[in-house]
Amino acid sequence: MPCSGASGGERGIAVLLCLVLLLIVLLLGVSAAQLSLQCVRAARAVRDREVAFQSAEDAVADAEHDILNGTADVTSCAVAPAWQRVDLAGRDDTAACTVEYGAHTGASMEVALGATPFKRPRYLIERMVCHQAGDEAAPTAAPHCCYRVTAIGFGPQPETEVVLQTVFSKSE
Repeated sequence: MPCSGASGGERGIAVLLCLVLLLIVLLLGVSAAQLSLQCVRAARAVRDREVAFQSAEDAVADAEHDILNGTADVTSCAVAPAWQRVDLAGRDDTAACTVEYGAHTGASMEVALGATPFKRPRYLIERMVCHQAGDEAAPTAAPHCCYRVTAIGFGPQPETEVVLQTVFSKSE
């Protein structure tokens, strides 16, 4: 009687086991690829935000330079506070209330698609009455002027925007 080594019920179990293991390894590979792509997307979003933040900081510095040199365009928009009601990006108001980076200082910024901002930043300057530390608090005291600067910076992607705001006081 010949010895076959495998009974009739065990035929093909090795192939089935190999297919199940192959399926598990395939799922692990797909999961690793998806995780890697998510990490790349997250890193790109952080980079885009940093580019937009730097762009907005440049706009704030440009506005402060305008204020110090006396070339600042204080907004003529009748709404107060203007920064809450105007389109900082300059799309809807045809830039009537905002100023583009370098408009008065002549500063330039490289813009293009890629790793640089896709558009120059814009800013808005509002004059406000401020009281300095140590000033007399009486209603008859002479008020000081300070400026609220609101700037918007853009990232490499059009949907990436960062808005910064500061209050700047010019020594008189």
